[in-house]
Amino acid sequence: MPDFHLFAKGPRPVAPFSHAVETDGWVILTGQMPTDPDAPDAPLPDGIAAQTRRVMDNLALILAELDLDLSHVVQCRAYLTEFERDYAEFNDTYKSYFPENRRPARTTVGVTALAVGALVEVDCVAKRP
Repeated sequence: MPDFHLFAKGPRPVAPFSHAVETDGWVILTGQMPTDPDAPDAPLPDGIAAQTRRVMDNLALILAELDLDLSHVVQCRAYLTEFERDYAEFNDTYKSYFPENRRPARTTVGVTALAVGALVEVDCVAKRP
């Protein structure tokens, strides 16, 4: 039976979902927005690099609540509203979160819009050891 996780320390959900769902050692994290968990109504960070950092930090926060970290991530999906403009800078920021020899599989797609006017959203799948 899956476990559905919603953490008080996590970012406030922008829709009806769990922060993570866990089953058979697999942990699926909902896509994170660049919102500040400590100030959910604050303006979003400016620019793709700052928003990517906030998204990745939010994913790391959820993983930490599950006693995991980014080293447990096996796959990510990224969504960019300004793909052509932001793809290279997104990659530069994203890759700083994973060692070169330990980068998850990834898909990145351009989308027309994201919740809360975000430039980026990233979800991921992690595996317990």
